[in-house]
Amino acid sequence: MGLVPAVTPAPLMAQGRQVLTHETLWMMKRVGAPSISPDGRWVVYAMNEPAYEADKAVSDLWLVPADGSAPPRRITNTRGGEDDVAWAPDSHRLAFSAKREGDEDAQIYVLDVAGGEAQRVTTVPFAARKPQWRPDGRAILFEASVWPGASDIDSQRKARAERKDRKFNMRTYDHSPVRYWNEWYDDRRPSLWLQSLDDGQPARDILSGTALAKEDGFFGVANGDGGVSLSPRWSPDGKDVVFVATTERWNAAFANVGYRLWALPVAGGEARELPAGAGGFSDLAFTPDGRHLLFNKTDRVEEVYSLPRLKRLVWNGGTAAEDVTPGFDREPAQFAVTPDSKSIFMLVPEGAGENLYRVPLAGGLPQKVIAPDVGGYTALDLAAKANGTVLVGLYGSAVNPVEVVRIDPVKRSHRLLTQVNVAQAATIDWGPPERFVFTSAGGRPIHNLIVKPPAFDPAKKYPLFVMMHGGPASSNPDQIGLRWNYHLLAAAGYVVLMSDYTGSTGYGEAFARAIKGDPLRTPANEINQAVDEAVRRFPYIDASNACAGGASYGGHLANWMEGATKRYKCLVSHAGEADLLTQWGESDFNYGRELSSGGVPWGDSPVWRDQSPVLHAAKWSTPMLMTIGERDYRVPLGNTLIMWTALQRMKVPSRLLVFPDAWHWITKPEDSRQFYREVHAWLAHYLKDGPQPKGGPVKP
Repeated sequence: MGLVPAVTPAPLMAQGRQVLTHETLWMMKRVGAPSISPDGRWVVYAMNEPAYEADKAVSDLWLVPADGSAPPRRITNTRGGEDDVAWAPDSHRLAFSAKREGDEDAQIYVLDVAGGEAQRVTTVPFAARKPQWRPDGRAILFEASVWPGASDIDSQRKARAERKDRKFNMRTYDHSPVRYWNEWYDDRRPSLWLQSLDDGQPARDILSGTALAKEDGFFGVANGDGGVSLSPRWSPDGKDVVFVATTERWNAAFANVGYRLWALPVAGGEARELPAGAGGFSDLAFTPDGRHLLFNKTDRVEEVYSLPRLKRLVWNGGTAAEDVTPGFDREPAQFAVTPDSKSIFMLVPEGAGENLYRVPLAGGLPQKVIAPDVGGYTALDLAAKANGTVLVGLYGSAVNPVEVVRIDPVKRSHRLLTQVNVAQAATIDWGPPERFVFTSAGGRPIHNLIVKPPAFDPAKKYPLFVMMHGGPASSNPDQIGLRWNYHLLAAAGYVVLMSDYTGSTGYGEAFARAIKGDPLRTPANEINQAVDEAVRRFPYIDASNACAGGASYGGHLANWMEGATKRYKCLVSHAGEADLLTQWGESDFNYGRELSSGGVPWGDSPVWRDQSPVLHAAKWSTPMLMTIGERDYRVPLGNTLIMWTALQRMKVPSRLLVFPDAWHWITKPEDSRQFYREVHAWLAHYLKDGPQPKGGPVKP
């Protein structure tokens, strides 16, 4: 019996359309978040043209008129791509970070959108990131990670050379944290540099010499890509730079680290703390009139989750920050201020969608402007100096790859400015997820998505794959994803069910916090209740023929299901924890796991034992496919090896896949394609009587 139908669904025509394949999904061009010029005339965005061969992938910048009067045009043509694009105040120039021929690290470049080649404006011995134009357009601020004690470019170059010339290779630490996501920390620290565009002088460090930056616990906000950012913003008059930093970095082992807002005079002097308190900060933005600083803040509290709240601070007013949306129990994921500085548009995740809201700058309860029936908005930008509201964003869904759109809040609609993947998406046999809500045994409303297979026939019975999302502070969005694509999983003839269990976001702060002290049992029970409800509602689901799987926290749940239920014929676990204690000690962040489990492991909380999957191994019998990236620091390899050892010890049919080049996610294209082959083959064996995957990799 061949594996082709189970592994990579053949592109058969179904109702005149094609079944989704990994090749079709992966090779779709990927449109990045748009940035609109201050005058509202132009929109720039990055577009990635992927390939299975790394040296053939291309990423460039594209430009399109904001009124849609002309098609987009490519304005860069390089293989490496451009990051952190920022418009100049004159709306004619762009600054971005890029590593081009002759660059040892990424540098800052400036490009005139009227034409010509981009000009490099920095020459520094480290990566220059996130350029910010000074309001007069005559200088650029950028971020960098620098060696401590080296005060200028020459000394930075020397410090770098000394480390490269060492005869040994060793990392040294005196405090936590030591790593984040897929990177180990070194002794570099984040700093802010200023590059003049007038005098030809080299860039200068404006932060490292301050008393704040010299504090032992000084640091910025770690990013998922391994970088560290201070999220700087110029003050309206260009005399100060506002940024986010902590002096509590070393508290990470025993507390939630508090960050604060700081203002640094560019001409020289010490940073001063702004009256915003301690917590987590993001999305700093000044209103166009320069009177207020806006930002999202999460409070520093002893909780597993805190809802970000939109705050308003009078610039140089001396008063404490105020809540713009008091009583609003949803996250303002992104926001943009109208040119008259009177209103704020916000993107708000709710259920599977992301909706557009509006709120007065003075404060109040946000009002819903647009709530798409399918999908939602994933990016937002607004022209600060335009005559009127010129609002752009990204719109997409699980069957619509994201495209740049012009949003009309008056007509409550949008129109496409790009049509990169529209034609191809129309050729695929897929449909929007069906949504339903039920009340769990604990009395909570649980939101769910159902994805149907291609050539769907409601008169037939279909096996079920239950996909459990990661997080847990996350949700199942009505959007296209690469790592666990709903329709690619369904393509081999499965119904896919996804539930937003307790702990998920998009349903209010209390719902997300309710997972505290109950990290696995209740969410797993709710997922099983969702299966019962889906079977009751949809007669085309074969209740006796189901498998479940997930990644990260979804992998934790898969491991828990191994000992909690016998209802699934198989399980799939990627990067799942085996033991709460192991995960607490090995992961790249620790204190939050104590909050989730009710205290320190040596305390009196029973959660550490009661909800550690491996301690229930005596009940294991469900066949399990396990996958892991060898470079995963979020859920390190040790957890997977513990699960694997216990499965083998209990003689449970199991298969282990280790991806040496992967971290928490499998992102290399060929690794991803093989991952889907293996998952499809595993499901086919247990749900469709296909051959059992054994030995070497599953073949195409």
